[in-house]
Amino acid sequence: MTALTLSTGGAATLRADALVVGVAKAPAGGKGLVVAPGAEAVDKAFDGKLAGVLETLGASGAEGEVTKLPAPSGLKTPVVLAVGLGTAPDRDEAYGTETLRRAAGSAARVLTGAKKAGFALPVESVEDAEAIGEGALLGAYTFTAFRSEGNGKGDGKGNGKAPLGEVTLLGAKPRDKAYKAGAERAVALAEEINRCRDLVNTPPNALTPETFAATATAVGKEHGLKVQVLDEKALTKGGYGGILGVGAGSANPPRLVRIAYTHPKASKTLALVGKGITYDSGGISLKPAGHNETMKCDMAGAGAVFAAVVAAARIGLPVNVTGWLALAENMPSGSATRPGDVLTMYSGKTVEVLNTDAEGRLVLADALTRASEENPDAIVDVATLTGAMVLALGNRTFAVMANDDDFRTSLHEIAEQVGEQSWPMPLPADLRKGMDSPTADIANMGERMGGGLVAGLFLKEFVGEGITWAHLDIAGPAFHEGGPYGYTPKGGTGSSVRTLVKLAETL
Repeated sequence: MTALTLSTGGAATLRADALVVGVAKAPAGGKGLVVAPGAEAVDKAFDGKLAGVLETLGASGAEGEVTKLPAPSGLKTPVVLAVGLGTAPDRDEAYGTETLRRAAGSAARVLTGAKKAGFALPVESVEDAEAIGEGALLGAYTFTAFRSEGNGKGDGKGNGKAPLGEVTLLGAKPRDKAYKAGAERAVALAEEINRCRDLVNTPPNALTPETFAATATAVGKEHGLKVQVLDEKALTKGGYGGILGVGAGSANPPRLVRIAYTHPKASKTLALVGKGITYDSGGISLKPAGHNETMKCDMAGAGAVFAAVVAAARIGLPVNVTGWLALAENMPSGSATRPGDVLTMYSGKTVEVLNTDAEGRLVLADALTRASEENPDAIVDVATLTGAMVLALGNRTFAVMANDDDFRTSLHEIAEQVGEQSWPMPLPADLRKGMDSPTADIANMGERMGGGLVAGLFLKEFVGEGITWAHLDIAGPAFHEGGPYGYTPKGGTGSSVRTLVKLAETL
């Protein structure tokens, strides 16, 4: 993993492979580029002409733009890397933390393979330092486990291209307890987000419900968490008809994992429920060609929940956080659940399955009911649930639905605060009628229009009475198929982990 250190030393004396500085467009009314705070020593080494040199090289200061140039003799590093910060703020304002996070991520991606890099970006607060460290660690992420470089086998143990070795934050204060705690938080959070990314990127033949549960057990033991795994026998005995119904067609049986972090000073308990479909073929309602190739990512909700619980433990938040990982593989076979079948859920409700590709809501329903039995202060479920929500909000924004308007608003604001794009969505009561079934208590499908909201209404039916609940549909941002940008890589992103951890911190 990439190491993170703090330094009050000057940029001119730092020995590293590269030195990262910020450059921005002049504020409204100005022209050209301005060098961002933190880079004064570097600008001095260029005789005060760093902005002019960058302009000559074609730099515009746009967010995420990276320009490399050889360092002058006054610096101890061979390379200066200028990263764009967008338009510079007015004199009495500061750069936003998300701007700094993305800039650090953009720089770190370019520096993959370097042993050490110094980051001389604007640091005016602990939050700035934390955002820069977090962005650098996330931007340095690479997934090379299944490449043959390094071991010649391609067996999941290859090393491929090494990430950035060490990030040194200049302008931070290593002896200041607040800065030190911020750095530790950035490391814990980034490493757990990257763990989630690893899980999402792991091919489905290497990540089954059983192996995911084993990973949760091992990591839980490492961090002092209590882990309980229900296998197919325990699920059958307990009457978890939703999870069993989804996993019925696979040779890899389902699991329900409970992973719990408790704090002696906690007065609140947060339950997190994650959809963990390790591969989704659609089942008997088979997905069409072109829609199967990325379905290893359908466990991203469970990955986010797992990462958030471990991160809360590593940070030491004074709140109890319990994660529920509803794990199954949705496959077609002679034993698979058929459209028209009726499942008896853990809650006792019966569900007519009209489409086996609407399976995420079935495993979540059982887990939501089980989580409700412990009467937490709030429940949040996370899932790559519907293509309808991708159509509504695009590939970078997740939806927030809830049975409490204030809680929905709070979650949206928390997501925006930590730099995750979200949008509050309604749960219109009139859409519930579309799930009426002539055979069972409810059907797993309703009206096609507003399908993402219908899925939310289905889940709401399985939340315990009087419990505050929210549903995050991360189908868009959980897996990025385009080119990397900022701190976001191609593949698994770790979407919603920061939001969940911040929610726990808020509680």
